[in-house]
Amino acid sequence: MHFDNAKAADPDAMPSGLILHTYSFTLKHNHMINRTSLFIIICFISSFSHAQPDISRAEPPYWWIGMKNTSLQILLYGRDLGGLKPEIRHPGIHIDSIGQVPNQNYLFLYLTINDDTKAGKFDIDLLNQGRKILKIQYELKERRKGSAARKGFGQEDVIYLLMPDRFANGDTTNDSHSLMLEKSDRSNPDGRHGGDLKGIEDHLGYIAGLGMTALWINPFVENNTPAYSYHGYAITDFYKTDPRIGTNEEYVRLVKKAHDYQLKIIMDMVFNHCGQTHWFINDLPSPDWIHNFNNYTRSNFKAPVIMDPYASKADKSIMLDGWFDTHMPDLNQKNPHLAVYLTQNSIWWVEYADLDGIRMDTYMYPDPGFMAKWRIALKNEYPDLNVVGEIWIEDKTLHAYWMKDAPNNDGFNSELEYLTDFPLFDAIRKSLNESTGWNKGAERIYYCLAKDIAYKYPGNNLTFLTNHDVSQFYTIAGENFGKFRLGITLLLTLRGIPQLYQGVEILMAGDQEEGHGKMRKDFPGGWINDTLNAFTPEGRTPLQQEAFSYVKTIADWRKGCTAVQTGKTLQFIPENDVYVYFRYNEKQTIMIVMNFSDNERTITTERFSEIIKGCRTGKEIISGKNISDITRLTIPALTSLIIELDK
Repeated sequence: MHFDNAKAADPDAMPSGLILHTYSFTLKHNHMINRTSLFIIICFISSFSHAQPDISRAEPPYWWIGMKNTSLQILLYGRDLGGLKPEIRHPGIHIDSIGQVPNQNYLFLYLTINDDTKAGKFDIDLLNQGRKILKIQYELKERRKGSAARKGFGQEDVIYLLMPDRFANGDTTNDSHSLMLEKSDRSNPDGRHGGDLKGIEDHLGYIAGLGMTALWINPFVENNTPAYSYHGYAITDFYKTDPRIGTNEEYVRLVKKAHDYQLKIIMDMVFNHCGQTHWFINDLPSPDWIHNFNNYTRSNFKAPVIMDPYASKADKSIMLDGWFDTHMPDLNQKNPHLAVYLTQNSIWWVEYADLDGIRMDTYMYPDPGFMAKWRIALKNEYPDLNVVGEIWIEDKTLHAYWMKDAPNNDGFNSELEYLTDFPLFDAIRKSLNESTGWNKGAERIYYCLAKDIAYKYPGNNLTFLTNHDVSQFYTIAGENFGKFRLGITLLLTLRGIPQLYQGVEILMAGDQEEGHGKMRKDFPGGWINDTLNAFTPEGRTPLQQEAFSYVKTIADWRKGCTAVQTGKTLQFIPENDVYVYFRYNEKQTIMIVMNFSDNERTITTERFSEIIKGCRTGKEIISGKNISDITRLTIPALTSLIIELDK
């Protein structure tokens, strides 16, 4: 927070014996477009030595006219605000109610903004017994052109996931910060390494050049905790970019430049918990703002209790209300003020930064009823903006409970369209490390897809081989390049929205058994002193270059292949370690042949006549070669063929 020089008002204009002092200061959230600041003018009458009411925060810092929901909550935080009466005299803006909480340092204002209200600044006066004590200047902005009609990510996309602190350090001057508790220490696997928004911006061309069309960035907002702050999931300010990663203005610039590269931006959000040192945790608005137990109680992480028809209330309470970790207090979304606060925060970031989608962390852990209402509220403002929720359940029946419009016996509808596909992730990692047999190896993939009957929209799954919470895929594949290729083929040709994690394309290794810090390694070349730069072909080994080219070839081809993006699937039971499936629509038919064996296999294609329909020729995508006769195919060990059939 930055205070301007104090200026005394004209004492002759004051009542006898009283002096009016005017102080102006700027809330330094670093989120104002063109560095426009939210100014709060504090005027107080002082004839006593004790402290007077003041304000240190107003959130959201500003809002917009033209929103479909005309209601706005403004959280005011400072000293002794609870007894003050707000007053607004501005055309088109009305105070509907005042939210009082036990902590007198908070005041929640609920406004209605009429449809004909003009953009601009207005004053909120706070009165004590009819006398103005504080004056707050707030601003309503114009919405972005076409903001409500933005199109989100979908099955046509391939998403690249990265962790800012571990991707690239584009600005070494912000590696540490005087107001942040944890300083940079790249020698510590669990410490901050200095990656930032500038580093991401510098390598947008690399990401787009790999064939990616969307970018999911792990949380970048402030995590001012003493340790383990690098991952971003212990938020201490929901409206401020962590200064060791950048500024809000830099994030907006990153989104704009990503759009120039035809990359959509997906923001990673967290509603279930926050960091122990979050400013409102240090001075809770009310005891029920977070979940409290007599003793520290961690979640049991048993998600099935939510949909279990026989589950006890005790187990459900521990699952939903227990803390995620000792330094992550569990937020209580049933608190009506907090529910509005979180909902508005997500809308604020979408509108402010021009986002294309949201990934919601730990989707099963907040109050399910709130999450469904939140999804509806977000969709009301942005009908085509998509959300993917982290649903970490590997059993497909339980997993499908969370997809929008699921026929759940309890009547619950999550309203969530997209789920992280942990069942398929589990099937792929196991299939690559066991021999094909009854429901094993290649057949594990077959059975996993057969269970898609559990979903109303099976294509609305975000598929992946690894992410920031599990081992790198090359490690999962036993550092076997053949298995790596099989996995990439599955990821980029099966139904769903494929997502790659940073470094997969250059065979980065990392074992979660060694700890998350060691698993989440820095991308080589992202730091100025790195001896190797894998962002360039010259900095990659021949095998890394082959892996990069393999990913890029399929990803680039997929951009124009509607059959793989949104087409139907037809699969055949694996035989002799060979798994064959087709992706097709009226215009295209794609044949994928995968040999899971350590030995070469030869197949004949009469068995697939119902879909091939007499076609004898095609083009193999990975090699680029034309196939003059597909009736008999020879597939090398641990190899895939992707054949675009001629029609």
